[in-house]
Amino acid sequence: MPSIRHRRPVSLSLLALDLPTSASVETAATIYENDCDRFHILLAEPALNAIESSLMPGYRPPDGANATGDRSLWLELSPQRAVLTMQSGTGFHYRHLWEKGVYGISRYWLQEESGRGYEQIRLRNFTRCLTLSGRPVPDWVRLEYELWSQNLPLGRYVLNLEIF
Repeated sequence: MPSIRHRRPVSLSLLALDLPTSASVETAATIYENDCDRFHILLAEPALNAIESSLMPGYRPPDGANATGDRSLWLELSPQRAVLTMQSGTGFHYRHLWEKGVYGISRYWLQEESGRGYEQIRLRNFTRCLTLSGRPVPDWVRLEYELWSQNLPLGRYVLNLEIF
């Protein structure tokens, strides 16, 4: 069955429950309806300075970072599993794999100063809750998870995606 495509405005937010960190962005998304309750959601993320300034006060985007944003977020979504991939032209990428009640992997890639390769940071996450609501296309996604480095907890987070 070919996928059905929808173009919708969305609001994406990330909230740390035990750290003073939160961020939200509003943008447009293309939603690909693949199978029953399986979706791919492609978001064009706004400019870096619209996001990092709220996550890291005083942060300045690297030279060459586009004022209109240069990052794409790709969310693969089902009721049991979510995969979020971010790709950018600035040398920073990440991929999170969340699965309800399971320890998943969060990977971050940072470009080396030489610009020739990438260093990888690998963390674990534990998915407490993954909720989709709305039919036939979800209008709300909530993901609650913990982030871990070895045996060291790095915080509890809530990721919300509202689709209008």
